[in-house]
Amino acid sequence: MLNIRNLKAGYNQTLVLDGLNLNCQAGQIHGILGMNGAGKTTLFRSIYGFLKPVGGELSFNDQPLSFKDIGYLETENYFYPFIKAYEYLQVLATNTDEALIHKWNNLFDLPLDELVDNYSTGMKKKLAFMGILLLDRPILILDEPFNGVDIESNEKIIQILERLRASNKTILISSHIIQSLTKLSDTINYLNNAQIEKTYQRSEFGILEDKLTEMVKTKISKSLEELF
Repeated sequence: MLNIRNLKAGYNQTLVLDGLNLNCQAGQIHGILGMNGAGKTTLFRSIYGFLKPVGGELSFNDQPLSFKDIGYLETENYFYPFIKAYEYLQVLATNTDEALIHKWNNLFDLPLDELVDNYSTGMKKKLAFMGILLLDRPILILDEPFNGVDIESNEKIIQILERLRASNKTILISSHIIQSLTKLSDTINYLNNAQIEKTYQRSEFGILEDKLTEMVKTKISKSLEELF
């Protein structure tokens, strides 16, 4: 289990997360939902170690959490200039049979001999996702994994994640689109006011959708009243 206790994190002495608590069971997909600026990426960067928390405790299976436990797919992944896609995957597959690279690419069908610089946004997202799969870490953190990919690739990612869940991975996913999370998640954690306001179980997803829909409609209506 991934345990987060009283996490405090932010930038330039401004806390984005303040006393956040979260428990994530293995063999489940945990959605992280929140408005723009709520702190989803800050949470993920803190878990992975890109951002040093101001306070709190992070553990995995009752041991201190290490980035070596985690495969982290960022919203926009960095690639070295002038690196070919196959070279990028080779770096990540150092302890893996390289035949596995080709097996995964039979599914994603990327031109691995091309420079990543020439890839489209969707191709880069698929390449980065393949890299995370090759790492084979027990925890997967996916920040907006469906952004920029086509319908077919979207469905491939969903089916892969369902199989990874069955293999007892601990998976955290963020998305601005609630339907992406309700289709896949076992729980959805609503991030608001620097904390996890509530963890919704699958039977409560409809309540969450109704709540957010009403909240957004009210906000838009007030803005339009000021304009008109």
